[in-house]
Amino acid sequence: MKEISKSKYFVGVILVLTGAVLFAGKAVLVKYNYIHYHVDTVSLLALRMLFSAPFYLIILFFQNKKEEQVKLTTRQWFWMFAIGLVGYYLASLFDFWGLNYITASVERLILFIYPTIVVVVSAIFLKKTIHKIQYVALVITYLGVALAFIPDLKLGLQKDLLIGCFLIFLSAFTYALFLVGSGEMIQKVGALRFTCYSMLISTGMVIIHYLFSVGKGLLSYEVGAYWLSLSMAVFSTVIPSFMISEGIRRIGSGNASIIGSIGPVATIIMANVFLGEQISAWQLVGTFVVLCGVLMISWKGKK
Repeated sequence: MKEISKSKYFVGVILVLTGAVLFAGKAVLVKYNYIHYHVDTVSLLALRMLFSAPFYLIILFFQNKKEEQVKLTTRQWFWMFAIGLVGYYLASLFDFWGLNYITASVERLILFIYPTIVVVVSAIFLKKTIHKIQYVALVITYLGVALAFIPDLKLGLQKDLLIGCFLIFLSAFTYALFLVGSGEMIQKVGALRFTCYSMLISTGMVIIHYLFSVGKGLLSYEVGAYWLSLSMAVFSTVIPSFMISEGIRRIGSGNASIIGSIGPVATIIMANVFLGEQISAWQLVGTFVVLCGVLMISWKGKK
């Protein structure tokens, strides 16, 4: 592998770091919407995807003009559709849905266990060996999540907590499936084009879901709800997706995953500042433990 200059490496680090923080802000924006504008889950997801889609269409258009478009077989298009369905439709739907029940801080902690799920799924379906350090990391990560729950385990809140945690876990699980299944397609069509394809497929599925479940009222909200949705699309979806892709190209996925560990910490701070969510000692301890587990998984995968 060709060694890159320190300046290019530093730019890669900044790209990944900034992208991770911007991604982390999505949960805060969703919760802010639920509190102040009361847009329902499916409508908010539809707004986010509709505002995001034009950017991906434009990028895909110029990418196809720049490079010859790779022709996919029917089977490959089927898998592309399945990956887009799982990764950006179901994972986003479960995430937005779960945020109705739990805080943004806890949501980010649960979502951040996806590297551990990737390890388990890869072991089951791809027959990849789980090493001893990875077993330890799995235990540590889930212990950290459990510790972070302690402040929310109050009488009367347990039902909402369990529902919310289950939904966010499903989001992490479906995103892990997306990562495991996307490797072959990324190699075939390239990371940039793959991101655009999968996002546009997901947008189509979200709109279909919206039409069948809600069907009307998408233009009836306060102006602030649309500005918030546009901000979420631009600053917590489109921009960070390409920043992290370019960062990974410069510094490698192993380094990027380690730097991306800033995500849960950023969410906790932003949730405290913008939503008034209290930061408890248990939450800080749980965050630290989760980060340790994820770092162990990431370090083992860095080869």
